[in-house]
Amino acid sequence: MRYYTRKLGFYLVALWAALTLNFFIPRMMPGNPVDTLMAKLQQRGGAADPSIRRSYELLLGTDTGDPLISQYLSYLAGMLRGDLGVSVSVFPAAVSDVILEALPWTIVLVGVATLLSFLLGIGLGAVVGWKRGSWLDSLIPATTVLAAVPYFWLALILVAVFASALRWFPVNGGYDVILDPGWNGEFLASAVYHGILPALTIVISSVGGWLLGMRNMMVSTMSEDYVLTARAKGLRDTRVMTRYAARNAVLPSVAGFAISLGFVVSGSVITEQVFSYPGIGMKLLQAVENNDYALMQGIFLVITVAVLGANLVVDLLYGLIDPRTRAGH
Repeated sequence: MRYYTRKLGFYLVALWAALTLNFFIPRMMPGNPVDTLMAKLQQRGGAADPSIRRSYELLLGTDTGDPLISQYLSYLAGMLRGDLGVSVSVFPAAVSDVILEALPWTIVLVGVATLLSFLLGIGLGAVVGWKRGSWLDSLIPATTVLAAVPYFWLALILVAVFASALRWFPVNGGYDVILDPGWNGEFLASAVYHGILPALTIVISSVGGWLLGMRNMMVSTMSEDYVLTARAKGLRDTRVMTRYAARNAVLPSVAGFAISLGFVVSGSVITEQVFSYPGIGMKLLQAVENNDYALMQGIFLVITVAVLGANLVVDLLYGLIDPRTRAGH
């Protein structure tokens, strides 16, 4: 019990530290979101009335006149209530509404792509490790090179070849703009069609790491006594590979996969920018361009909670699976 209490305490402190940084860092950045709103107002023919500017300052909380510590405490209280403020870039929408609209796109895209790359990587890694020294080992350098290629460069290559040259897939967007979003077959088919290239970018970039890790663990596991005993009993190679070697070799990869799920929210920023995909990555870029402190804070909060939550789950599961991790706590 003490082990779990210490872990929960550690992650609560980490969450508080992340929230504190989330409050101060945007306020240290140059620019002012009120200036952005006033510029938009003037572009639409509105007057730069000082009273309007003051109303914006009070609404966004950029210059309330309160001491910084009071603003900080109000910010923490708002976080507890789920009040993330008002977005400047999508004014006057609430930040929570903007995030809830974009989050499903990112979760589906990066979540499915991460799962596919994991399954493909450990599957190939198990086979390559089992047949080490064969021609299959030539897959390792190729996938390692692809894993080292920057996301944006690979995404641009895929767009140039499959979207611009061959015209097999759309260049950008999350769905056909002539369709109304909804849970119907036509819209879902369009969303899947538009998501193939972004997902393929993530899969190609990620599969090499899973393959290499699984292959090395398979090579190590194959020298264990229980694998040698299974072979000595005359069991089929496929049974020994799947039920004895791969089953144990995959455990570190499962832990890594659980942690990688925490980065699903933040892992698509560059890919979404290249494909103009309507996810969290595009909203974050939009927030930075418009000095939208509230939206930036909201997105960073979602990313922080996702990463800390995934790591906490892994730590707690390790405590259940391997009692040795609880020793000394």
